Amino acid sequence: MAEEPIAFLRAGPRPDARTDLKGGAQDVRFERRELDQILRTYGRMVAAGEWRDYAMDFLSDRAVFSIYRHASQAPLFTVEKRPELKSRQGQYAVLAAAGHILKRGHDLAQVLKFFDRKLLKAVTRQEA
Repeated sequence: MAEEPIAFLRAGPRPDARTDLKGGAQDVRFERRELDQILRTYGRMVAAGEWRDYAMDFLSDRAVFSIYRHASQAPLFTVEKRPELKSRQGQYAVLAAAGHILKRGHDLAQVLKFFDRKLLKAVTRQEA
């Protein structure tokens, strides 16, 4: 068995973080401002002891932030960004574990206010 030499190639331009390796379509991502709002809400619920873990998925048609009570279970809630719905009912949505839409809108801050009711219940339950 003859050994073949290792060919070292010069590094070319790096692919954009929003395109896949094949140079195809861009994945939908959360912007820094959006992610900051989501993580702020997530942090408050973790501090209240309601949530424990999260996951993010970036797909070609949507970005998904999944919220878990236990890492081994299905997500309790998902926060989705679907830019294709921006001009219709709104690109942001909170979905339940079963998949039905709990809140949808054009403004992420307004959509995330859905969790304020849950936080209020969690805090009053801990005080009692």
